[in-house]
Amino acid sequence: MSTRVLARELWEPLEADHARRVDAATSGHRERRQSGTSHPVEDFLFTYYPFKPSQLRRWHPGPGVVLLDSADLDRGGWRFYREVGGGTQLDTAAYLESRRGTVEFVRRLVTATRARPAQLGCFGLHEWAMVYRQPAEQVRHAAWPLRLGARGTDEVVDGLQLKCTHYDAFRFYTPPARSLNLLQPTREDQVALEQPGCLHAGMDLYKWCMKLAPAIPSSLVMDCFDLARQIRELDMRASPYDLRSLGYVPVAIETPQGRAEYAAAQRDFATRGQDLRVRLLSALDGLDAVRTDRARAVG
Repeated sequence: MSTRVLARELWEPLEADHARRVDAATSGHRERRQSGTSHPVEDFLFTYYPFKPSQLRRWHPGPGVVLLDSADLDRGGWRFYREVGGGTQLDTAAYLESRRGTVEFVRRLVTATRARPAQLGCFGLHEWAMVYRQPAEQVRHAAWPLRLGARGTDEVVDGLQLKCTHYDAFRFYTPPARSLNLLQPTREDQVALEQPGCLHAGMDLYKWCMKLAPAIPSSLVMDCFDLARQIRELDMRASPYDLRSLGYVPVAIETPQGRAEYAAAQRDFATRGQDLRVRLLSALDGLDAVRTDRARAVG
């Protein structure tokens, strides 16, 4: 993989465009954080995942890129960057020495997920299973009413097969719901079970990109973030909660029409997620290629 050298007049606009994109995507969350209010859809990516808007805003070009005239900026002191002739670039050797385990786990998980067909028959029932037979005071989003009430919600779960393949969704099931699931996912089963039709697997692409920063280009991180935001909207529109006061029209998965609507959206998200997986794996391959090229040059 050849090294690209970007003059300051080329990389500064890219950095500024990224900052504007992040600011537009996170403005609502940042305003609510200042006012102490919350939103069950828009705030999810910042409460479920441990990443702040300021971390997302930090622009990274990815491996094999030298940013000229950047050593005098804060970037020169960022972790895993090194100075190169007045510029900076990702120190791939130091990064891989520290993060190799994470890189290899994500590579295995994403490769395995990409190789499987999408399963489209879960209908977003994980959100229903999280409140199944649960006392009202323990409901996760207690500020929002259940569209069908507690009894109606339980009847939907009883009438449809729970098929969750994602441990980080399954672990929030209520105890009575866990025994109803077709599988019993564990953390150890994650690579063996994850599949591209899963909405949580699609959202997690954002998580993996952020965990791998600064080795993943920020353009890919934001594309994964945008997909995750859209998935979360479907997730909550298809949930048992009534969010019409926030402008979200329900996807009534308790009906055949609603299940068809959900599966169609799920299929589209699965396709887009697969494209992002290809790009993520390519970025990881590029990381290894840069390290190999550098080792050959030293040798």
